[in-house]
Amino acid sequence: MIDVVMALNHPFHILFVDDASPDGTADLIREKMKEYPDRIHLEERSGKLGLGTAYIHGFKWSIQHNYDFIFEMDCDFSHDPNDLERLLSACESEGADLSIGSRYCKGGKVKNWPIGRILMSYFASVYVRLILWLPVKDTTAGFMCYRREVLEKINLEAVTFKGYAFQICLKYAAYRHKFKLKEVPITFVDRLYGESKMSTGIFKEAFFGVWKMRKMKL
Repeated sequence: MIDVVMALNHPFHILFVDDASPDGTADLIREKMKEYPDRIHLEERSGKLGLGTAYIHGFKWSIQHNYDFIFEMDCDFSHDPNDLERLLSACESEGADLSIGSRYCKGGKVKNWPIGRILMSYFASVYVRLILWLPVKDTTAGFMCYRREVLEKINLEAVTFKGYAFQICLKYAAYRHKFKLKEVPITFVDRLYGESKMSTGIFKEAFFGVWKMRKMKL
C-alpha cells in the first residue's frame, strides 16, 4: 500500500495509527519511513483502543500538522489507492467539503462480495437514509476526503462509535453543519489481505446508533 501511494502523481503523506499490533506492523512501517522520509508517519498507542478512536487520533494529528485535506481508507486494497486523486479533486477543484468513495452512487460497483453481503450493505444505507434523512447513498463508506474545516467543526469528542456507526456519524455531522458532500463512484473489491472485523456488536451499534445520532451534539 505504501509503495502504491508513494508512486502516485500527487505527493500524498500517510499516517498509520498502530495499537501495539503483535505482528510487527510498526517495525515494517519504520523501515518504510527511512525509504520515504517525511512522507510516512507513525503514531503508536498502547493496547487495542478501537477503530473509531484511531480515526479520531489521526484526524487530530492531521489538523495539528496543518494538512488541508485529510483522508481515511482501508489498507487491505478493498479501496483502490488510485482513487485518492479523484477524491482529492472532488474537494480541491469541484467544491466538495467531504468527498465519499461510493459503491452505490451511479457508476459505483462492488466486486467479489456474495450477494447477501451486498444486499445487507445496500439496505443498511437505505435504513440510515430513512432515519437521518442523509442524502448519501453509501452511508457506511470508509473511503473519504475531508477538508480540514469539516473536522475542525465537528465535535469529535462526542463521537464514541467504533465501527460502521462511526462512518455514518461523521457524514451525518458534516451534513448537519451544512458542509457540501459529494459521492465519487468507486469499485470496491473484497479485501486482498487481512480479515474482516465485522461482528454482531458492530452491526447492533450501527442499527441503534443512528437513532442516538439525531440527538447528539455533533
